Amino acid sequence: MSTMSFRAFVFDLDGTLIDTASELIAVYHRMSVELGNSETPFDDARKLISHGSGRLVTEATGIREDDPRWEPYRQQYLDWYEEILGTSATPYEGLVDTVAEVIKGGGAWGVVTNKFRRFAEPLMDAMPFDPPAQSLVTPCDVAKAKPDPEAILLAAKQLQVSPEQMVYVGDHIRDIQAGNAAGCYTVAVKYGYIEDHDHPEEWGADLCVETPAALCKWIRTQLPCQ
Repeated sequence: MSTMSFRAFVFDLDGTLIDTASELIAVYHRMSVELGNSETPFDDARKLISHGSGRLVTEATGIREDDPRWEPYRQQYLDWYEEILGTSATPYEGLVDTVAEVIKGGGAWGVVTNKFRRFAEPLMDAMPFDPPAQSLVTPCDVAKAKPDPEAILLAAKQLQVSPEQMVYVGDHIRDIQAGNAAGCYTVAVKYGYIEDHDHPEEWGADLCVETPAALCKWIRTQLPCQ
C-alpha cells in the first residue's frame, strides 16, 4: 500500500465544498422585491456571492456601505438568511463520498471559510458529511481572515499536520493567496462563484480544476491504494 501524498484536505465553504447560491440569492431577491427593485437573473447574482453579504445588500438596495441605512439592511439580510440556512444548499457532487474516503485512508479534512460561525456551523451541521469536518475555522476564530494565512495555519494546527502536508481548495483568489502564504498545496476550482473577469488558472495555485468531479478524482489519486 502506498502512503498518502498529503495528510489533510481543507476546503473553502461557499462555492467550493457546498453550493449555497440558492439560499443566498433567494434572500437577495426577497430584499430586492420588498424595496421595489427588479430581480437580477440568478446566474448574474451568483457571481456576486464571493464578495459577501455586504455586496449583495448593496446590489439589492442600491445603498452603499457608508450610508447609515446600509447596516440595518445588512442585518435584515442576515436574519432572513438564517431563517432558510441549510434548506436548499447542498454539497457539490461527489465530495461527501470523497472526504469519507480521505478519512478511511487515514487522512483528515476541514473547512476554512470567511463565513461567520453563526452561519457556517449550522450549515455544516445540516450537511450529510460523515464524519463531519475535524476543523472548522471562521473569521470568529482569528484576528485576520483570508487572504491572511492565519486561519489556514490554525486549521493545520487543529488537524495536527504541517501546512506542507495539507491541501487547501478554494474558488477565489484570496483562498489561493492564503493557502500559498501558509505553505499549503493549493487547488483553485473553476466551478465556484467565479466572476467573468476572473481567471483562476492565473491565481498562482498549484492545481486548477474545472469541475467537482475533477477535484474528487484528483483527491482520490492522493489516497493510499486500497
